[in-house]
Amino acid sequence: MNITFYGATREVTGSMHLLKNDRDAVLLDCGMFQGRRKEADTKNRSLPFDPNILTNVVLSHAHIDHSGRIPLLTRNGFAGRVVTTRATAHACEYLLLDSAHIQESDANYLNYKTVRAALRDIKADVWKKKKGKKEDEIRKMLKTDGSDLNISAIEGFLKRFRLEKVEPLYTISDAEQSLSFFDGLPYRSPVTIGKKMECTFYDAGHILGSAITVIRGTANGRPCTVAYTGDIGRFQKPILKNPALKFEEKDRRIDLLIMESTYGDRLHEPVQDMKPRLKAVIEETVGRGGSVVIPSFAFGRTQELLYVIHQLYGAGEVPKVPVYVDSPLATKITQVFGEHPEVYDQETHDSFLQRGKNPFFFKQLQFVSDVEASMALMRDETPHIVISASGMCEAGRILHHLRYKIHNEKNTILIVGFMARHTLGRRIQDQAEAYAEAGKKGDPPVVRIFNKDYPLEAQVVKLGGFSAHGDKSEMLRFLKDSNLKIGKIALVHGEEEQCLAFAETLKEEGYPVVVPRAGESLRVG
Repeated sequence: MNITFYGATREVTGSMHLLKNDRDAVLLDCGMFQGRRKEADTKNRSLPFDPNILTNVVLSHAHIDHSGRIPLLTRNGFAGRVVTTRATAHACEYLLLDSAHIQESDANYLNYKTVRAALRDIKADVWKKKKGKKEDEIRKMLKTDGSDLNISAIEGFLKRFRLEKVEPLYTISDAEQSLSFFDGLPYRSPVTIGKKMECTFYDAGHILGSAITVIRGTANGRPCTVAYTGDIGRFQKPILKNPALKFEEKDRRIDLLIMESTYGDRLHEPVQDMKPRLKAVIEETVGRGGSVVIPSFAFGRTQELLYVIHQLYGAGEVPKVPVYVDSPLATKITQVFGEHPEVYDQETHDSFLQRGKNPFFFKQLQFVSDVEASMALMRDETPHIVISASGMCEAGRILHHLRYKIHNEKNTILIVGFMARHTLGRRIQDQAEAYAEAGKKGDPPVVRIFNKDYPLEAQVVKLGGFSAHGDKSEMLRFLKDSNLKIGKIALVHGEEEQCLAFAETLKEEGYPVVVPRAGESLRVG
């Protein structure tokens, strides 16, 4: 067999690896690139192979950097199945539709800006004598009542003036079509994925439904086994079971392990410190009359936060200020969590389910759905906690909460997850750290949101314990404590310095390891 690495190679987005033998071609994940918008858009629009060659897709979990380009496959000739766990298939029903909505909204907005600029130039002479009315007239032509874009008018002007139209990466219709290709399966149940391949899913402990996949095939007539970790979770985290360490006998001898390395040279804060650290942040922020703003992934991180806050409120350990989840997607995904108790750990069953309690709902919690309520919340200056997407602050309602809260030193921006390079979340994190290291002397750093500069005066706190990725020690624990016998390891899904550092650690431990580049292939077996 051969494996070609097309994404998440010496970076952490765009997971995509193609496994082939003489009969089958199976794609491991089909993720979206995230980061610099122009660069990411270029990468995302170009698939490095013809989707028609694929037998099937095996999806490790539902995060968009692993699943986000599946609608491109199904729109462009893919005729196989997307094989994954039941919970992942369920979550993708919402995540892929949300991704498509974002693609369409972004394209519509860029087209609006193109037409607006053209109208300004074309009508410049006419408007010279109408001071102050130019923008009002453009707005009336390009928007409906309120602030909604008039899409038909915008498209009409694009055609009339022969302007270049921005097309979404894929549409809501494309995403809806892709969902019919999904097959959701239970853990530890072998499934055929090709004429000479089958796979079995094991718990990865990363997010709901995440899986370590063991694929058995043949190479030159001989048995060959490839394992793909997807993203490995942490041990003893709330809600989910630990990453699997005990594998069935037929799955234990691994010729190649494709392994993530997001935190290959870092150690997280201990899991047991999550609750006291969050408690301290809430107490300190509310004590100075501020609010806690938490950029959070809608899937996984939001539910963990609600779980821990529920525990703190239930024990009376913090002031019970209102808690808002301002993300329609997070609201839907929280419902998905509620429908899959079969993947919960024993503590969640003991602490909540057996007592008839919902782990993700309590009296002070409100899910914000409509835009008007969200806008009112942004302007609310009374102490509260708001959890909003996106997790890396690249889009969504979190941007509006930040622009209203980032310039007030009473407030806290709480970083609870990985921020990729070139994202707004990473810039906030890095600039806040640099300012703190300099003793906060001089003017605060400036953050640009919606083309406007804001002083970063809010407190910025990072809680590493909430990470859904295992750190260096936990990844080593998976390798050493599992009953797998591994021939070679290929490190993916890590920024270059992280995966190279982890490679050195693994070599010192006696593991043969490679760090592939984009487009590089390895022969297996």
